[in-house]
Amino acid sequence: MRIEERTRTRWVDQPAHVNRRPDLRLGTRSLLDRWGSVAGDRLTATHTVRTGTAEYTLVLNAPDWLGRRGMGEALADAVAELRAVDLTYGPTRPESLVSRLRRGEISAESYAPLADLVNRCAAMRAATDGWFDAWAVPGGFDPGGLLGGWAVERAAARLRAAGVHDYAVVSGADLVVRGQAPHGGPWRVAVHHPDAARAPLVLEMTAGAIGTSGVSGRRDHVVDPHTGEPARQWSAATVVGPDLSVADAYATALYAAGPAGLAWFPDGSPYRPLFADHS
Repeated sequence: MRIEERTRTRWVDQPAHVNRRPDLRLGTRSLLDRWGSVAGDRLTATHTVRTGTAEYTLVLNAPDWLGRRGMGEALADAVAELRAVDLTYGPTRPESLVSRLRRGEISAESYAPLADLVNRCAAMRAATDGWFDAWAVPGGFDPGGLLGGWAVERAAARLRAAGVHDYAVVSGADLVVRGQAPHGGPWRVAVHHPDAARAPLVLEMTAGAIGTSGVSGRRDHVVDPHTGEPARQWSAATVVGPDLSVADAYATALYAAGPAGLAWFPDGSPYRPLFADHS
């Protein structure tokens, strides 16, 4: 799987304070913090959309030459892509391409995006020693573990094609960011641990993705593909890297595998765990 660019992330060791508080928070009910002033040559918009399987929030920081109409069209195009992925590939939809593939009515090669989705799942099964396995589910192939991240990346590509290169797209406790936040600096992202007593990790990002598992406090949402039982090795796992579908799959697999999964991230890897904690 080719990665177009490496993640551009900087650790922020000190806690966020009033002048440099986070723009986005993951793992809490409050997603967005106020960013104060907005650069004079920028247009901003925030939009939340719910599909059949997930909720997404898009934050656009567009150049003023695009105009409000252009920004609205870019936003509408990205939202349409999110809805299209849900309708076309959602494994719970009987007539989706994934459901038809499971029933043997079509092959993965019948549609190029479907082949890409299947290939990504196969690559992640190999990369995680089988701990991420889209085929180890009742009924057959189910790409749900990375489908949301794949949808976000496709929506983000639509934004870039429309001329929006500064944005954040968030789904649950997962996100993709690029460029600058509305205040003109890097996106400041606080990742909260399910243990509220722990201080959040705060990062400054201008490109990259954060995939999480367990950060939102959900339990028994990840199944050990080898036993079929709920995975309970760790209480939370978070992975940062260039592509959200990959980072999300890694986080899911790491949550299930426990400490053995740390071997998947050698020095120099474009992906790395931010935290992985015992239950």
